[in-house]
Order: sequence, then C-alpha cells, then structure tokens
Amino acid sequence: MRRLALVARLALVSSLAAVVPASGAALPPVVNIGHRGASGYAPEHTLASYDLALQMGADYIEQDLQLTSDGVLVVLHDETLDRTARGEAENCTGLVSSKTLAQIKTCDVGSWFNDAHPDLARPDYVGQRIPTLEELFQRYGKRVNYYIETKSPETADHMEERLLALLDKYRLRTLSSRSWQVLIQSFSAPSLEKIHALDPSLPLIQLASFPPASPELEASLDTIATYAVGYGILPITIPAVVAAAHARCLVVHPWPIDPPSVMVSLIDAGADGMFTDVPDKLDAVLGKRAGRGRQVARRAALLHRQCLKAKAG
Repeated sequence: MRRLALVARLALVSSLAAVVPASGAALPPVVNIGHRGASGYAPEHTLASYDLALQMGADYIEQDLQLTSDGVLVVLHDETLDRTARGEAENCTGLVSSKTLAQIKTCDVGSWFNDAHPDLARPDYVGQRIPTLEELFQRYGKRVNYYIETKSPETADHMEERLLALLDKYRLRTLSSRSWQVLIQSFSAPSLEKIHALDPSLPLIQLASFPPASPELEASLDTIATYAVGYGILPITIPAVVAAAHARCLVVHPWPIDPPSVMVSLIDAGADGMFTDVPDKLDAVLGKRAGRGRQVARRAALLHRQCLKAKAG
C-alpha cells in the first residue's frame, strides 16, 4: 500500500511540474480532511468526532456552519435539527435558524448515531451537544487546522462577518492567510466573493458537485481563481478537472472518500487532498508520506505561492 501511495504521489508531482517551480518540486502533501470529524466512527460534528479524527491523523477537521436565531454560529450540517437531534420537539426539531442557542444546547446529537450504528455505539456518545464554532476554537486553539463551510449564507445574517470576527478574536486570521490554518469553503460563490472582498488574503475553496464541461469549465475555473485557492468536487469529476485546476494553481479536494482503493486512485489522478469519514484509512494509505497537521497546511500554502509566482513569471 505504501508503494502504491508513493507511485501516486510521484504521478501528482509530474502533473504539477508545469506550474510548480523546481525549488518546490518535492512531493506535495495530500491533505487528510476529517469530514465532519471522524464521522464514520462517531456522531458527526461533535467533540467526540473531532477528537477522534485528530487522533486518527486528520490534518484538518471540517465544520459546517449554521446560524441560530440569536446570532450564534453553531456547527451542524443540516439546516434542520430533525435528522441528528433528539430532545423536546420544541427545541430539537425544525430549522436551526428558528432556535436560540439555549434551545439547541438542550438537544442530544449522539444518540441517533448509536441507534443507526449499534456496532459502533458508545455510551459517551449519548448526550453529545451541538458545538458552537467559538467552543471549537476555545478547545483546539491554534493546535489544529479548520476547514469551515458557510452553509445557506444567503439567509444567514452576516454569517461571513461573524466568522471573520471569530477568526480575529482567536488570532487565526493571519495564520490562515499565511499558512492555511483555516480554509473556508462554500457552494455559494457570492459568499466566498464577499469574504474575498473583506479580506483578499484568506484561502477560499469553491465547492461544486458537478463542474461544467469544457470549454465552460475553463471559463469557470478562470473566475474561481480570482477569489479562491481551490476547488472541492465529487470524485467522479476528478479526471476532467485536475489538469485545468492545477494550471490555474487551484488545489483539488474531492469529497467524501472512504474506500482505500478510491483514495489511491484519486491520489494517482492528482487530487491534492480529500474529505473522508475515516481519516485513519487515508492515513494508512499515505503511510510515510502522511504529514502532520500544521506542517501539511504550511507546505500546501507554500506550494500555492510558488505556483502563482511561477505562473506570473
């Protein structure tokens, strides 16, 4: 498996040779992104899931943002509470945006996982709570990398400004600009463009389930490259996208990838990282090539700067 991973990384270096200068031609990192934490083993977007992802070798932990009715950024994938929250219906069903933080904090978001996955059930998953983004910053600080998505930002009051205010409060904004400690992603181009207007130095990732076919793809990537550093897509679209994205110095992070055989094939195809529910499996695929957290983020940011410099010169 390690030999396969090495071959895959060499193939990726070759694919980037035209845009990465010789001084940065060492094997680029493959970023291991814990999709909602280690959500293949623990209830998604909980402290238990994030702790486990980091133990399993995740370089980044992912947060999906929702906004409560009293203006607090909380970490939950769905706009509604119904799928993962258990508790009083008044507090734990319906739109997150219709609930106060106090209401949401009464909800248990671990029990559903035990019911759905009895083979993975653990007593300490019962009673897990929906974390606020600030609570995660308080828990992990500058020790970890964050991959944050603005969800439904069009209807969330000043979500982007609230996010940047928290980055400032916990002194993460400068680290994000310089060494990609925080990557911000969204399906909403207007949300990313707004963040770019507020701070052009922040690294942004444009999400797209199915990119357009050529020549529309090239035009789309040209636009994305004006405000973003990367492209997040479904794995089935990787072969058509990687070369065009790399030519514009955009990293490519497909999602979500769990079978090790698919991980290997995507690395071989040139993916720069991937979201996975099982970060331990990606860590095993990468073997000795696996980096560690902050080191991986710094290396990825450096390679991106080198790529832009080479392209400009």
